[in-house]
Amino acid sequence: MNIKIFPGHCWLAVLLLIPMVLQAQEIDRIVALVEEDVILKSELDQAIEMVEMQAQMRGERMPPRSVMEEQMLERLILTRLEVQRAEETGIRVSDSDIDQALEQVARQNQLTVGQLRTALEHDGIDFREFRDDVRNELLTTRLRQRVAQGMDEITETEIDILLESDRFGGEEYLLSQILIGVPEGVDSSEADRLRRRAEDVVEQVRDGLEFGTAALTYSEAPEAMDGGDVGWRNLNAMPPLFADAIADTEPGHVTDPIRTPSGFVILHVRDVRDQPEVIVQEYRARHLMVSPTELISPRQARERIFDLHERIRDGEEFADLARRYSADETSANIGGLLNWFPSDRYGSAIQAAVETLDPGEMSEPFETSSGWHIIRLEDVREADRTTEALRAEAREMLFQQKAEEEIERFLRSLRSESFVEIRL
Repeated sequence: MNIKIFPGHCWLAVLLLIPMVLQAQEIDRIVALVEEDVILKSELDQAIEMVEMQAQMRGERMPPRSVMEEQMLERLILTRLEVQRAEETGIRVSDSDIDQALEQVARQNQLTVGQLRTALEHDGIDFREFRDDVRNELLTTRLRQRVAQGMDEITETEIDILLESDRFGGEEYLLSQILIGVPEGVDSSEADRLRRRAEDVVEQVRDGLEFGTAALTYSEAPEAMDGGDVGWRNLNAMPPLFADAIADTEPGHVTDPIRTPSGFVILHVRDVRDQPEVIVQEYRARHLMVSPTELISPRQARERIFDLHERIRDGEEFADLARRYSADETSANIGGLLNWFPSDRYGSAIQAAVETLDPGEMSEPFETSSGWHIIRLEDVREADRTTEALRAEAREMLFQQKAEEEIERFLRSLRSESFVEIRL
């Protein structure tokens, strides 16, 4: 599974661009009780300001303030419940984890962590509060990962069935979505009212309302505050109902409401692209490694690798020396042979070495955390890995589809079984 650190939350980067408008004149008040915790009006206002700036950057109009408050408060409530559940079930986030996440945010904005802190504080954002936000993002991500990891494994048979389906491969679709939620157990009249509401949203969009604005106004999906953006999807990454609706929808258009267990979903097809072939560069090389041990000091390891390098240059066989001296247990007994591999298989240091060599050339000795290395490049080829890539993609699609459904069920259950009192 490839679940990202801050899924759907590009506001972490946008924070650097937003001058905060602090509500100093207004007395803070509670807008929601969430189990034994509270959400304050100031938290809600700041979160809305973030979304308003994002919408302005995308060129989207904002819905009325009352609508934004309702939508954002529900999002804050769900996040608070996820954090509580994560902590109750033993999920922990260390200071080191937060530091690494902050470094990632800083790199995304081409800053150091120190510069990130200065920029945030210049805009009136308390750095400790920002660290807390990052911590909460990590907690909710790990909670969702745990939910997904509790699912049954994807079987090879499921992958085979998907690969043989008519729709697998081919085109990918750039999508946004709006979810009009239908609570569990509602009667038919309420379900009909919500269906008519979804149909009205579709009509408004087809009459010219920007889809992003409609998502901010009406959607209850997690991506609502990002204009409903769900990214590129292959048809088989989605439930069949979605795939059937999308296949008949031209780019720039929206589907009719699609009934799902969560409610009515409206999909916006923003773009379509062909799925390319996967052609990769592969290398055949020999590898010799000398590692420090209880019997070989780091200095002796370095001396030995340079001695072996010189002996190979003087004409001794690389394969013979690898069999005798290499600490790489996976290749030593076959003369150090690394047979046809993509450049990134063995880490960045090996990758850097093979990518700078021509066939027949040998690298200078170089050091990694495992020890000292010599690489000799034997050959290079281009390989069509489309089949392997499609199989990996099929596995990921099946996992993502099941994970999204499982996480959605979990979040609905978490929200319905928790004590929440809204005081907005």
